[in-house]
Amino acid sequence: MAVALVMVAAGVSLGLWAASDGDGGSTGAEARPSDGRTAAAPRGTSPESSPSPTRSYALSKAPQTIPAVRDHEPARGPGWQPGSGNRVVVADAALADEGRLVAGELGMTYAGEKDDRRAGDLRLALGGDKKANPESYVMTVRDGRAEITGPAEAGVFYGTRTLKQETHHGGTAPEGVVRDEPAKPVRGFMLDIARKNFTAGWIEDRIRELGDLKYNQLGLHFSDDQGFRIESDSHPEIVSQEHLTKAQVRKIVDLAESRHITVVPEIDSPGHLGAVIDAHPDLQLRTAQGSAVQGAIDISKAESADIVDDLLNEYADLFPGKPWHLGADEYQALVRSDPEAAFPQLAAAAREKYGSGATVADLTTGWLNDRAATVREHQRVPRAWNDGFFRGGSVQADKDIQVAYWTGKEIGAREPLEYLEAGRKVINYNDEFLYYVLGEPQTFVYPTGQRIYEQWTPLVLRGTTAVPERYNAQILGGSFAVWCDLANAQTEGQVAAGIRMPLRAMVQKLWDPDKPALSWAEFRALADRLG
Repeated sequence: MAVALVMVAAGVSLGLWAASDGDGGSTGAEARPSDGRTAAAPRGTSPESSPSPTRSYALSKAPQTIPAVRDHEPARGPGWQPGSGNRVVVADAALADEGRLVAGELGMTYAGEKDDRRAGDLRLALGGDKKANPESYVMTVRDGRAEITGPAEAGVFYGTRTLKQETHHGGTAPEGVVRDEPAKPVRGFMLDIARKNFTAGWIEDRIRELGDLKYNQLGLHFSDDQGFRIESDSHPEIVSQEHLTKAQVRKIVDLAESRHITVVPEIDSPGHLGAVIDAHPDLQLRTAQGSAVQGAIDISKAESADIVDDLLNEYADLFPGKPWHLGADEYQALVRSDPEAAFPQLAAAAREKYGSGATVADLTTGWLNDRAATVREHQRVPRAWNDGFFRGGSVQADKDIQVAYWTGKEIGAREPLEYLEAGRKVINYNDEFLYYVLGEPQTFVYPTGQRIYEQWTPLVLRGTTAVPERYNAQILGGSFAVWCDLANAQTEGQVAAGIRMPLRAMVQKLWDPDKPALSWAEFRALADRLG
């Protein structure tokens, strides 16, 4: 206490110097560096020799977030924390939604468009290089204020997600400048709601989680053999008893858009159409002997194309995003050793449409191209599973159909290099790392965050082997997929818990191409701290 007595005698405020630990650090909350350690007094000064001491701050450290920020320029200063009396202001009316959202999350006042600057402000603005990645942002913390700028609204939103994590549970955004952008444009999560009916509320909770992690796509696989799960006006007879109404879907889409997430619909065809066939048994594919083929529609019939196109056209108004998944996998006609002999009606249709040498595989590829043309009329970008693309033949899949690469095991599936060498754009759904299949049927096991974090990258498209780096630009990103083959194997709550760390590990790898700075144990501890 000797130091404190000298300070009182010298007329220096006790609030500037800590007497209890003897290190000369500031105890004021506004004087703490971003890492929470007490700042030391400037060298060469002491309470006895300096009646008017000045505060100093340790050089700030990069924020701890998931995914990690790409670049942080440190600085000396107190950092920034949200205050209930402080404002969120925007420089552009287009950022009002982002401003209101983050103001509510941080307990601040949304003040709208303002030109003045006040202490404690969080300011959002559009600006910078208009040719920059639209998902990039710059966050500056200086002089007791924070500002997030980006060339587009998405980037500014991602900056607010970084800030939200930095200030979680009373944390401080460190002084300095963050410059950040994702390595991959597709960061997705796909949910099979056809085999298992997920409630709208659960899906909305996942959207909030995905948004905070900077994901930008949510796939909904809502048609399969076990169910058709979204209300339909054109074909109400195919809709399962448990389903989402269009009003619920619109709410989901609106919530996703507010988080800059695009909802990607999938009506899988010409296989996996059991729910449609249940209402239209005349469209089911049958062998030459009359045996019905599970889930497969007879693509030699014009009515088959009509009903699928009806649905694609109907849901184009419900899902406004650009990507559209057409499925195209596991058409059971093609698992036979001689499809032409097993399905003479398909062989005849192929020859009639594409010439004397055409095969059932050609007819199936033509089906995919026709469905792609249907969604293309709505300015959509088609996507299909990789085993829906076939080697050789007289008909090839349209070049603009993106490859959702999930397996090398299925009939028709090929090594990733074949798709890449053909110049196709690919999205990584690697079933060994990114498939969460309820009940773990066949050879599937639940993926772990640690395995993704330590072994997977977007270049690892099949198994555990990466494709050459020169193809990196063709790999648009990746998607984690929940499939519900054994729907009752887990509850909604168990699914949410099971995918929590895999989602965090995967987005780290999609956002930053470099090896993570944190060990898995450190990354998991950070995830637990951030909630």
